[in-house]
Amino acid sequence: MTTADLHTLTGAYAVHALPDGEREEFERHIADCSACAQEVRELSATATRLALAASAVPPPHMREQVLRRVAAVRQEPPVVTRQEGRGLAGWMAGARRLPRYALAACMAGVVGLGGVAVWQHQAADDARQRANQAEQRAGELSQVLSAPDAASTTRKLSTGTTATVVVSRSLGKAAFLAAGMPTPAAGKTYELWFDDGGKMRPAGLMDPSATDQAVVLDGRIDNASGVGVTVEPAGGSQQPTSAPLALVTFPAAARA
Repeated sequence: MTTADLHTLTGAYAVHALPDGEREEFERHIADCSACAQEVRELSATATRLALAASAVPPPHMREQVLRRVAAVRQEPPVVTRQEGRGLAGWMAGARRLPRYALAACMAGVVGLGGVAVWQHQAADDARQRANQAEQRAGELSQVLSAPDAASTTRKLSTGTTATVVVSRSLGKAAFLAAGMPTPAAGKTYELWFDDGGKMRPAGLMDPSATDQAVVLDGRIDNASGVGVTVEPAGGSQQPTSAPLALVTFPAAARA
């Protein structure tokens, strides 16, 4: 797949519509392509807002039906191409016929390629780890948004940002969705807080480079009555160091 082709996959990736091979290749691409990474963030936030605008609680029997049908679907085996005589043993057999200086050069090349292989393996592991983390975050967000008792409230912040808070008491979780967040000053980031009766409890950091995003707050709701947003030094703080940009109260149906 060419780089030009990869640029066209942002929409499909944002709605989790890529097969595993293309998804992994695209995740390696967006690690180095800031334009595609930004477009994915914006499309993901838009897809989330659209889901909230037209959400429906699935019937109770849907999960059982899906799991029953998945168990009956036969998985196709991976396609493996066998290449005879192309392994290291075949290479070494041919190498024995080379002059010594040529053999030394080839061995040096193999050592260099070994270093490249190690680097590629590490890069693949890093990409896989980022993919797993992204998939886990997406799964947590989906659980909150689709919970039977999910309740939401939306308000406009002083920055012009549209903020939506979705809460599920049955899961003990809340999600914060923002559209139009301004970029904070260099060395600063946005931090979320649970409002526990006026005492602020850290609830995670937002991506300072993303104008639109949706995040699940770190930790359980417990007795919190709302969510606050402040500007903090990069890395966050244990206590707010600035006045809150906003304090969004949980919807009445989601309060303890």
